[in-house]
Amino acid sequence: MQQLAGAYLWLLAAHIIFMVFWMAGLFILPRYLVHHQEAIEAGRAEEAGAWVEREAKLRRVILTPAMLVVIALGLLLATVGQHWREGWLHAKLLFVLLLAGYHGWAVGYTKKLAAGRPTLSGRTLRLLNEVPAVGLAVIVVLAVVKPF
Repeated sequence: MQQLAGAYLWLLAAHIIFMVFWMAGLFILPRYLVHHQEAIEAGRAEEAGAWVEREAKLRRVILTPAMLVVIALGLLLATVGQHWREGWLHAKLLFVLLLAGYHGWAVGYTKKLAAGRPTLSGRTLRLLNEVPAVGLAVIVVLAVVKPF
């Protein structure tokens, strides 16, 4: 790991870039879910089918790969930077795990919609759209301010 110490800032830059990609996906996917569900409820089967394809492409091309890279780089940064004993990192990891759980929930809901089984209201989906923004704000404060 010592040989990676000189590359720490490059690793950090890559971590931030892929975090932006992941968050972009987490911001847009719930909006896709709202539109997809509205298409189902309105009986627009062709439009609902298009949303299935869009959601799958977002997951496959951006969302899941970016999350995996963010987590891998984050663990590498914690090791190279010797941050494992710092409280802010533990709190940050908790919120990253919560966002990963949200990611998993959203992916699961895309599959429910693809099967034509919506279980939430459009209003609830719109409220759930705010979860990534709150998680991102907490994670950035923890990583930048390092309050403990």
